[in-house]
Formats: sequence, C-alpha cells, structure tokens
Amino acid sequence: MKALVYTGINALVYRDEPDPVPGPGEVLVRVEAVGICGSDMHAYHGHDPRRPAPLILGHEAAGRIVSGPRAGERVTVNPLVVDPACPYAIEGRWHLSPTRQILSTPLRPGAFAEQVRVPEHNLVAIPDWLPVEHAALAEPIAVSWHAVKLGLNLMHQPLAACRVVILGGGAIGLAAAIVARLFGACDVRIGETNAMRRATLTRAEGFDAYPPGTDAEPPESSVDLVIDAVGAAQTRAAASAMVRPGGAIVHVGLLPGHEGLDVRKITLQEITLKGSYCYTPQDFEQTVSALAGRRLGRLDWFEERPLSEGPRAFADIDAGATASSKIVLRPPGS
Repeated sequence: MKALVYTGINALVYRDEPDPVPGPGEVLVRVEAVGICGSDMHAYHGHDPRRPAPLILGHEAAGRIVSGPRAGERVTVNPLVVDPACPYAIEGRWHLSPTRQILSTPLRPGAFAEQVRVPEHNLVAIPDWLPVEHAALAEPIAVSWHAVKLGLNLMHQPLAACRVVILGGGAIGLAAAIVARLFGACDVRIGETNAMRRATLTRAEGFDAYPPGTDAEPPESSVDLVIDAVGAAQTRAAASAMVRPGGAIVHVGLLPGHEGLDVRKITLQEITLKGSYCYTPQDFEQTVSALAGRRLGRLDWFEERPLSEGPRAFADIDAGATASSKIVLRPPGS
C-alpha cells in the first residue's frame, strides 16, 4: 500500500509499505480521508518520544471496512484503543486509562496510508449522507466537545449568559467555538495570531476573531470561560489575565511547560483551572451524531489534498502558509 511515512525530524516520505494485518478483534479500514493533527506536527518536529521514526502517523480517519462481517460499512475511527476491562474504561473514562494506546505509535501504525488496522469496537458507523471528509473531523471535534462540556460543568450560570473566549483558531479552537455555540453560548470570540486564519474563522462560521496582544484582546478579568487550545506560555498568560473572578480556564493545548499561569490570581479569585484530554466514547459518538445531524455548521474551514502531497501540507502548516484550520489528506482511490 501507499503511505506517508515520518522518517526523521521534519522529514516525510510517500512510499510503498506492507499492508497491515489485522489481529484478533481487529479489521482493516480503507482510509478515504485523514486529517493532520497538531500532535502529528509535534511528532514531525521530533518532540514526541512516543512516536519515533520511521512511523506512519495520522489518527483522524474515516473510510470503509474491508475485512470481516462488516465489510463495506462506512465508518469513522475512534483512535483511542483501551483495554475494556480497565477500571477507567468500566467507569466510562477510557481516555484516562493507563492501557491507552492511540493510532500512530509503533504498536499501532497510523492512518496516513491506504489501509489501517483498527479494533472493530473502535469504529462508529456513519450514514450515507455524511461526507467522508466531514466524518474525518469527528476526532478533533470530539476533543473540543469534551473540553466545552467540562467547561460548561464549571459555570455557575447558563452558557448563554457567559462570555467565552477560545485561544487558538486551529481545528480544536474553532471546533470548541462551534460546540460552545451549539451548547447555547451567544458571546464567543477566538484569539488567533494568523491573519489568514482569522479571515477563515469569520468567513466560514461568523466568529469574531481578534489578533492577540492588541487592543482587541478582551479586558482583564472579563471572561467567564477561557478555553486554551494552544497551551503556550503566551496563551496561558492571556487566559490568566482575561478570566474573571470565579471563572474557569480549560487547558486543552499540549505544548510543554507551565509558564504563564498566574497562580496567585487563580488562588485569590477562586479561578478553576481544568485540564482536558481527548474524549470519552460517549463524547465521540455524540460528536458523530451531531455531524450526521448537520448541527456543527457548514464545515468549510478545512482543505483537502492528496496523501502524496503530505510533505508539502506539513511544510505549509509549519510556515503558517495555509488559511485553513485543518488539512485533510485523501489517499489514492478515495
């Protein structure tokens, strides 16, 4: 099969790889659409020891089952593989399980390929009317679904009465804004440094996207809920400054470090700082249901490219040369 292989720091090669062989309880999925995630970029830069080269990355996938009794069924992939007997899985918090694996690691090669092997119970069926490229957005949107749900549970008033700010206008940030709006938020703003991407956020979904560090930034102590979808020192500092007394910060970004947090303000003003990682199976299924029900906006904030052009796509994301919040790759024949 053809695959896009991470071969070293900032290096990807499109080449032939052996077809995957499904193990017990697994099936093969013909990949028809797969998104580039921020964690793929992290690995591409050599910053993720869990993902050593050479490796097939990619976990935001959708396509069609090609083996087993469900062959031919259209599905999207929940890439978090967990032992169902784990206590965390039993209580419904699969994403926190120490048995957790994710597609795009040495034990489970990823979906930047024509085929990928996946446990059958990790596949969620999608209806015929849902475009496969939209189904590939289920994974990143589920991350945002989980984060917004956590934030909603921390509010002392309905989300409709809250001022919400999302830091970062990539797929996770934009999806968080869309989900917050679906959950009832009326006042949602997005901070994004890339001017091209700000234009996309406004054009595609009508959000007020502002340039951080300017007069357009929300005033100090004025925001009820901040969702940091970047997780850098600058965004942690901005979140600490803008959150109001008694408000909440949900930290989704996975960049390293802890700099920027105003721990004194968090303490004196009883601000809740909540980490958010991935999603539960219920979050994932609810996201797929929302996608199938066309409740998540127009979904025209991504672009599609052939899998063979993956190296250029990674370089463009690195250089900030794309206005899209997401690039979805399409393997040959999809």
